[in-house]
This record gives sequence, structure tokens and C-alpha cells, in this order.
Amino acid sequence: MGEMGDPVQLKEEGNKHFQAGELDKATECYTKALKVCKDNKVQAIIYRNRSACFLRKENYTNAASDASKAIDVDSSDIKALYRRCQALEKLGKLDMAFKDVQRCATLEPKNKTFLETLRRLGAEIQQKLKTTFSTDSRVQSMFDILLSDEADKDKKEKAANNLTVLAREDAGSERIFQNNGTALLMKLLETGEVEMILGAVRTLSGMCTGHRARASAIINMVGVDKLCSIMAMDNEEIALATCNLFQCVYDSLTGGDTRIYGKEEALVLDTNRDLKTILLALLEMIGSKKVSGHGRDQALNLLSKNVPRKDKRNTDNSKTLFTIDNGLRKILKVCGQMPDLPNQLPLTENTQLIASVLLNKLYDDLRCDPERDNFRDICDDYIKSKFDPNDMDKNIHAINALSGLLQGPFDVGNIIVGRQGVMEIMVALCGSEREVDQLVAIEAIIHASTKMSRASFIISNGVSLLKDIYKKTKNEKIKIRALVGLCKLGSAGGDDYSMRQFAEGSTEKLAKQCRKWLCNPTLDVRTRKWAIEGLAYLTNDADVKDDFVEDEPAMKAMFELAKSKDKTILYAVACTLVNCTNSYDKKEIIPEMVQLAKFSKQHVPEQHPKDKKDFIQKRVKKLLKAGVTSALAVMVKADSSVLTDQTKEMLARVFLALAEDAKDRGAIVAQGGGKALIPLALEGTETGKIKASHALAKIAAVSNPEIAFPGERVYEVVRPLVNLLNTERDGIQNYEALMGLTNFAALSDKLRVKILKERALPEIENYMFEEHDQIRQAAVECMCNLVCCKEVQERYLEDGNDKLKLLVLLCGEDDENIQIAAAGALAMLTAAQKKLSVKMTKVTEQWLEIMQRLCLHDNPQIQHRGFVTVFNMLDSDEVAKRLIESEMLEIMSYFAKQEDNAKRQACIDAARACVSKAMDLGLIKPFTQ
Repeated sequence: MGEMGDPVQLKEEGNKHFQAGELDKATECYTKALKVCKDNKVQAIIYRNRSACFLRKENYTNAASDASKAIDVDSSDIKALYRRCQALEKLGKLDMAFKDVQRCATLEPKNKTFLETLRRLGAEIQQKLKTTFSTDSRVQSMFDILLSDEADKDKKEKAANNLTVLAREDAGSERIFQNNGTALLMKLLETGEVEMILGAVRTLSGMCTGHRARASAIINMVGVDKLCSIMAMDNEEIALATCNLFQCVYDSLTGGDTRIYGKEEALVLDTNRDLKTILLALLEMIGSKKVSGHGRDQALNLLSKNVPRKDKRNTDNSKTLFTIDNGLRKILKVCGQMPDLPNQLPLTENTQLIASVLLNKLYDDLRCDPERDNFRDICDDYIKSKFDPNDMDKNIHAINALSGLLQGPFDVGNIIVGRQGVMEIMVALCGSEREVDQLVAIEAIIHASTKMSRASFIISNGVSLLKDIYKKTKNEKIKIRALVGLCKLGSAGGDDYSMRQFAEGSTEKLAKQCRKWLCNPTLDVRTRKWAIEGLAYLTNDADVKDDFVEDEPAMKAMFELAKSKDKTILYAVACTLVNCTNSYDKKEIIPEMVQLAKFSKQHVPEQHPKDKKDFIQKRVKKLLKAGVTSALAVMVKADSSVLTDQTKEMLARVFLALAEDAKDRGAIVAQGGGKALIPLALEGTETGKIKASHALAKIAAVSNPEIAFPGERVYEVVRPLVNLLNTERDGIQNYEALMGLTNFAALSDKLRVKILKERALPEIENYMFEEHDQIRQAAVECMCNLVCCKEVQERYLEDGNDKLKLLVLLCGEDDENIQIAAAGALAMLTAAQKKLSVKMTKVTEQWLEIMQRLCLHDNPQIQHRGFVTVFNMLDSDEVAKRLIESEMLEIMSYFAKQEDNAKRQACIDAARACVSKAMDLGLIKPFTQ
């Protein structure tokens, strides 16, 4: 590297890299040079050079701004002007590009390139003006239809739809905006008709996407309050569309504008003020009675998605602190609602869980103890302020808010449960006459009942209290909840057979009771949901798992609930399925340790006989038969605020267990399993992504990719498969990923390019050296399907690597499958790149012997590939001479003279082609009879 202080040397070095096509290195050198360069003129040249790098890298925004910096120093810098013109054209700024090339043509009137570009851009601008005017009239006519009283409903809906489509294009958005569109869209919002409102909201979303200035102008014209009142309507579609509009506005205001403004257009926008207004308005919505359940859900979702930091390395958590100061009490108010009581906020089935998840994310985003103490104090004060010995409803609200905390930031709730007097209120509520009091108290006790509980009361008296309630109550709703509490406190041992707290057999009785409740359609959904919660704990026991999969109505009832609108159930369903398929991480039971433990009288974990492999496989088959895949496919689509990363990981584990047997994979694909796995493989916990990727690999390895992943989806599967090609993954994952990629690579050129783009090539090459035969075979087969790509051929042409040598040597292996794939790759490479025939003879002494062995092989597939390669090699003079001087001539002639034979026809034809080619080239005399 050049000395740190020498910009000229760094610039020269950058130029060398640029000439060699090493754009990243060149950019790096220029950037370093700019940091140390003091001379304006030199700086301008470096900017101009770096602009060329950005152009080649297709980063047009930076290319244009670097060229501008060079032009600022010298306004007639022709190279910089032309580069900026190219970049601006790519960015769609034709008029600005035209000005630049006009200047170039004035400076060099004879330059053909400049004149051609000038002519082309001129024509494009003319064309664009024509369409622009037609767009204007189209926009006008759409609004005329939408706002007229006469036009029929169909016509209006079509116009609303056209407007939405138009707004997806930047030019269309700008036209609507310039034609007083925002005011007209506001009129549509006032119509109160669902389709009109949806059309307006979706059009506004298009207009706000990726354009900071427009988003700011629109949000100030329409008004945040107006949008909130639309989102507050009791219509799920409208709430979702408005939530999406807020997200577009938010992204545009924070993401910075992708456009470049020249000096004259620099806009100073007060985006922070806009963002604060939005944040406060959303917090206002959360606690307001005027807002529908759907609207509340979306307001909570927006906060969950945008307030906490995406990346913990960023130290600024001020949005979270602002939300806690201005909205924590409002979120707790949502958690405290009890739908069975009068005057509650409108909620959906999911609202309170979404609120708990938000509480958890906010608490998680805090950076130090004082911040956490403040969060806890606010919660503590809120709950304490609600306790009132004379008002049961207020007590219920307090205890329910506490349940919300226990389901969110557990530590905070746990500390409050341990406070003096809290437990007493819970016990008092359990003894109340009102059903609603008992329900709230028992649910809170369940949420507080874990081994980590601070309340010594729960550890010492929880079981007896719940047993007492379970025995005495006649009310099914209360019975079922008491049962779940007992299950939860009793399920400490996991699947350890010998640590059952219940008497032998009672676990199965409880589970039977849960299955009965689950199948009882007269019970409300919330109560049946608790039956699944019970099974989530009880299925730790292998007898319970086996009984559950024998009970098809119970399984189907659980799947139906999993598909219902109530998504709070997902976690319990996922737990139950993980338990039934044994797809949790196993604790190894090491025989020596067992001996040692027995000797020292310690507890020995035992495995239940029904947790052995054949039992698990039978359970998997029964779940598949009952329709588990279609339930999973619906669960995966749930909103991210309810479908946490942990639940996603559990679903991925279940999918992997279901896909174990290749015979079942077709059924999984048929019920939408392939599609459902893609989001699980792309985001979530590391373990979850790997398990989902492995399940995708299993499906990709044995299915027709076009059926398993229809349409564009197949491209999304490439990255998860490539992620499994690394040494940290185990052999079976490597193998199945390679099989899947082999399948994909055979499909289309576009897919092959995608595989190379995901940087799979070096990994596949590594596995061609693998000790393990099957993995090596899969890698060679995958390579064989990729060699028709130019990029791959070039790697074989490069000097200084052993790729070609390895391929030739693989043709000489004993394993026929490897030979077929390696010889196939060689035949394709030598056909595509003549130079490789010569290179082949130089990389290894054994080439001739190996080629002869291929052409003499018993397996017709291998022999055919051998002769095809020889045919290709005859094109190169020096190689052809050596082939003909060797025994190869005899081998060719022998097979060329064979009688026609269906089994070996391809080989005989190839041998004849070799002989006739050798004759045409004058290497051998025609046969004389």
C-alpha cells in the first residue's frame, strides 16, 4: 500500500486496481486518498475516478454525487460530465442527463459517443413528455369518476384500483401529487365507503414510498389525526392498509431519501417533528375508547416494529424512553382490560398479547439499571394505584395488567407479584363468588407459576390452592384453568420419565380431560385455548403424546383453533407439536454418568420407552394424516408481533421432524409446506433458520422444484440452501443442501445465476474434496449442472488452481456415480472452452490413462461421456496428435466398428463421430477393406 500521507500514490494504486477490474479495492484506495488529499485539483480527479468505480458497480447515486464534486472544481471536466450524465440517466433523471451531455457535445463537437447519447436522450425525453400529458389527463379522469355522484360502483372501484397502480411508479405518484391529488384523495377518505377509503389509503402509500419530501408534505396536508381516525375504523382491511401507509411514511422520513438533490434543491425537512407527532398519536390511539380492536392492534404493531432499536450496536434508544414516558401506562391499561366487564376498550383476540410483546421489546431495549428501575416503578405505581378494597373491578384490572407483564417482561411482573399484599389479593379473588374474578386471579397465578417465581407463596402453596379450586368448582372454565396451573407447576422434569410430580397415571387422566375440553364446541374459544396450554405441558410425558396422536378429533380441533383468528394460541400449539415430534434438543444420557449417579445416590434421568425412534415416527405419520401441514402453513402467516422468533423456531423444528421420511415430503408440499418454510428460513433465531433451511433442503432434494416452490419463490430458497454449505453444519445438512442445489441447477439458467450470486461456488468446490463419498458425489453432481455457466467455465480456465486436475482425477475414481458426474462436467467444459483440452493434458500426467479407462468402461453412461470428451479434444491440434498416437485410436476404431446395439448405441455413435472427425482432420487414413 502507498504511504498513508501520499494521495497521488494511493490514486495510482486505485487506478491499477480499476484496470484489473477490482472495483472494491479501487474504491477503497480512492476513498483513502480523498481523506489525505489537500489539493483541490487532485481531489477532483480522484472524485472523478471514484465516480467511474461507482458507475461500474451500478451504484448510480454515489456515481452522480462524486462526478458533481469534480464538476464543482472544474465545470468543463468532460469525463466527469459524461459520467454524471450516465448515472443520471440510470436514475431516471433524463432532463438533467441531457443538460450534461449537451455540455459535453459543446466542448467536443466531433465526439460520436456524445452526439449519439444526445440524440437518444432527446428522443426519450420527447416520448416521456407525450406519456406525461396522457398521464395527466388519466389522473384527472380517474378523480372525476371517483368523485362523481353518477358513476356506478364498479366503475368507481376500477378507477380507485387504477389510481393505486399508477401511484406505485414514481412518475405516476408525482403526477397525482402535482395535480392536486392529495386534496382529492382526502375527499375520498370522507366518503365513508370502504372501497373508496381503501383505494385512497393505498394510493397515498404509493405516493409516500421512498420520497421524503412528498411523504412529509402529504402527512402535513392530510394530518396525522385524520389518518389515525381512519385506522381506528372497525374494519380489518382498512386498519391494515392505514398501518401500511404509516409504515411507508415512517420509512421515508427515517430512511433518508434515495434521491440526490443538487445544491439548489437541498430541502431542509423537519422530519423529527413529524415522527414525534406520529408517535404521540399512536400512543393516544392505544388507550382510546374510540379506536376499534383492529385499529388498536395495528397501532401496537407499528410501535413494536419502529420504536425499539433494530440493532443493539446503535446506542440511541431515545424513542423507547420517549414511549415509556408517554405511553407505558396506556399499554398497561390495554393489558388490564377484561372483555367480560362493562365499559372496556374494544379489543380483538390478539390485542393483549400484542401489548405484552411490545412491553417485552421496550424493556429489552433499555440500556442501564436506572432505565429499568424507572420502567418497573411506573408499572408498580400503575398497579398499586388500581388496588381498592371496595372495588372488585379495579382489582381485576390491576391483576390482569400484572398478567400482561408476566407474559411480557417476566422479571418486572415477577418482582411485583412478590410485593407485599399482591398475592393476598389474588387469593381473595380466587375465593370470590363472581366467575370473572376467579378467572382473572387463576390466569395470573398460572402466569406467575414458574420455577423462577419470586413469590415463595406460589412455590409452597400454589399446588394445594389450585387443587382445591379444581376439586370444588363446578364451572368448566375455572376447572380447566386450575388444571393448566397444576400442569405447569408439575412439569418440571421435561421428558425425564422419573421426575413426575403427579401420581403415576394422573398425567394421562388430566390430558384426557384436556382433550375432551378441546373437542367441546359448546365451550368458548378462550377456554378451549387453555386446554391446549394444558397439553403443551402434559405432552412432555410420552404416554400423553401417544394418546394425543391416537385421538384424531382432538388433533383436528387443535389445528382448527390454530387456523382461527385468535393467534394467542400459536405458542401453545407449537409447544405441543414440538413435544409430540420430540424435536426439542435432546439431553444426552451417557451410560457412565448413569452408573456414577446411581453409585452416589443422585437422580438419574431416564428415557421413556415411547420416546424411542419408532414411536416418534408413528406419531409423525399420524400428525401428517390429521392435516398438521396446512395448520402450520396458516400459523406461519400470522403477524410478526404475535409470531415471535421463538415460536418460529419451534415451527421450524416441527417441520424438520415431519420431513424426516422422504415418502412424506410430497404430501407436505401438496399442503403448502414448501412455501411456508421460506419465511422461517429467512428470519428468526439462528437455530430456527438452520432447522427450516434443512427442512427446505430435504424437500428440494427429492421434489420437482417448480411444483414445490412455484413461481418466483424458488429463487428465495437458494440462499437458505447455500447457508447450509458451511463447515459448521453437519454432514447430512451439507449433503441434502447439495442435492437440492443440484436439482435447482438443472432447472434454468436464471436459477444457476442466482446460485452463483449467493457465492455457493467456492463451497461446492470444497465439498468436491470431501472424504465422505456421498457428500463428494453430491458436490460433483452439482458442479456438473453448473458448468454450463460462463462464470464457472472461467474458473476452470484460470491459472493457479487445481480445479481442472481434480475433475480429471475424479473421472478415475472407482465410484461410478462420481465418474458419471465428473465425466459429464468434463464433456461439457471441453465442448464450451477449446483451451481446456490443452490445459487438461498439462495439469496431470494421468489424463490419457483416465480418458482410455472412461472409453473402455462397462457403464454405457460413463463410456459415452468419455467419447464425447475425446471428440471435443480432437479440435486441438497438439492434443489430437497425442490421442491418435496412443491406444485411443484402437479403442475408438474398435467401438466404431461394432454392430448397432440399443443399449450402447450412444457410445457407438460417439466413437464413430470421433473416427470420422479424425479422418476429416487428416489424422488417420480412411479404412481400407
